[in-house]
Amino acid sequence: MAIRQEQYEKIKELAQSYGATRIILFRSAVDNPEAARDIDIACDGVRGWKLYELAARLEEELHTPFDVVPLTPPTRFTELVEKRGRVLL
Repeated sequence: MAIRQEQYEKIKELAQSYGATRIILFRSAVDNPEAARDIDIACDGVRGWKLYELAARLEEELHTPFDVVPLTPPTRFTELVEKRGRVLL
């Protein structure tokens, strides 16, 4: 599943509507998009249950499974995401 530019724009638009200040695409959507079964993003600025609401809305709007994780607080995992991921916002 390759991600098209309009999908990137929709991800950014929806995430910003939930308060996202940073978005990083990671894992298979970056490393091997043709084989990706879902889209993994990490974001800052979306707190608590709103993060799960964002994930559900992304899935609904883009008809694709999403995994959405917070970038805060920083961990070894989020450091790896920041290092290897693709910044969308």
